[in-house]
Amino acid sequence: MSDVRARLSTLWIVVMFSMLYADVLSFLNAGFLRGLMAGHAEGVPVTPLLLVGSAVMVEIPIVMVVLSLVLKPAMTRRVTLVAVPLTAAFIIGGGSAKPHYLVLAAVEMVCLAVILRQAWRMDISPAVSRPAG
Repeated sequence: MSDVRARLSTLWIVVMFSMLYADVLSFLNAGFLRGLMAGHAEGVPVTPLLLVGSAVMVEIPIVMVVLSLVLKPAMTRRVTLVAVPLTAAFIIGGGSAKPHYLVLAAVEMVCLAVILRQAWRMDISPAVSRPAG
């Protein structure tokens, strides 16, 4: 079981870093940076509510790194079945058509699909203890 947990946690780390680098690489684009300085990101006004919403959505993969390791298998499955679609919606909805973003988003989506598959297939039956002797 710990192998599945470690795999899930590692995949969430890949998703997390890919999301981070998609934003970091966007900052290297002068036009994008000028837009941010003017208060919008690719035509979307940057408001406090948008920033809070984005912070919550970015926090999901970060928290899942830990939760994948510490939750019981049945709870891990349930939480993952909620976290994956929310993260995918954020990646797609908050995305860009820039080539660097599309590459990173593709990696993120593949990782999310593998996470979903692993969580769905993980053994959630309670461990049966054997009598000593």
